[in-house]
Amino acid sequence: MPVELFGLPTALVVLTLGAMAATLIGAYAVLSVVGGAEARLQRRVKRIRSRARSDAMPSAGSQQGVSLRKSDSDSGIRLVDALIKRYLPRPELMRRRLLRTGLEIKLGTYVMASVTLFGAALLAFVLWFGLSPTLASFLALPVGLAVPHVVIGYLIARRKQRFLALFPDAIDLIVRGLKSGLPVPESIRTVASEIGEPVGPEFGQVMDKVHLGNTLEESLASMSDRLDLPEFRFFVVSIAVQRETGGNLAETLENLSDILRKRRQAKLKVKALSAEARASAFIIGGLPFVMMAVLYTMNPDYIMPLFTDPRGIAMLTGAGIWMAIGIGVMWKMVRFEI
Repeated sequence: MPVELFGLPTALVVLTLGAMAATLIGAYAVLSVVGGAEARLQRRVKRIRSRARSDAMPSAGSQQGVSLRKSDSDSGIRLVDALIKRYLPRPELMRRRLLRTGLEIKLGTYVMASVTLFGAALLAFVLWFGLSPTLASFLALPVGLAVPHVVIGYLIARRKQRFLALFPDAIDLIVRGLKSGLPVPESIRTVASEIGEPVGPEFGQVMDKVHLGNTLEESLASMSDRLDLPEFRFFVVSIAVQRETGGNLAETLENLSDILRKRRQAKLKVKALSAEARASAFIIGGLPFVMMAVLYTMNPDYIMPLFTDPRGIAMLTGAGIWMAIGIGVMWKMVRFEI
């Protein structure tokens, strides 16, 4: 006889409470991301006001008590922060990965989004497919872990592509500044004010660190670690070598700009030539899932033994493994590194 709680099956009560908790966590995560732009604007206005007051009234500015201490909070919730510090493996690596997106996504928001997706997938597998909670948890766990990871990877890749699209223009601007007699820091300052997102703000952070007392090499190395781009690493090495040994930096950077433009043209050409193969890979990889959804919509009883019968589960597991291998092979075949 099933155990009851408050007159209802225990499993139903637990799933309902889990859904409520997942909804609240998801709402917090969405509000944190949506409100990020407005919060950044408000912080920027406060900094400008504080700087203006400090310039006008030094004594009053000193009373503001502006702190430069970096916040160590991951979510603003003490319990969530404590759980992240205690149980999440390598949180600093994850923080650096979130920083590369260019968005103010906190680690707590990322973790709560994963929990929300796990809860939503668990409810979907239990209520829609009628799976047992144990099997549903086993299937929902990859959803909660993989989907946020893939989304963050997409945001990082998109920002890198935008950076590389504008980086040659930034290098050309630095070269023109060097040829006109400007020093390297002044040329970088020009890039920070003239080039758009994400190149301009990144170089602006470099100049901010230089103003705080860091050397130009240290500031550029920090930016290189944040971006994780081999093209920018070569740019940093070129500047560091020139400042130590001398040489024609303008000519070196001009050659780098030309190489980056030719490399981008080659990538676009390869993408155009492989468009048919990539489309075929997407269609072949997605067709089984589309047909499964169609069959479930038209005749659920016909396909449900795959999820309820042990033999169907074994067949589905084997098919999923081979599908993953096939999709991985096709993905490698249509991707080319230049």
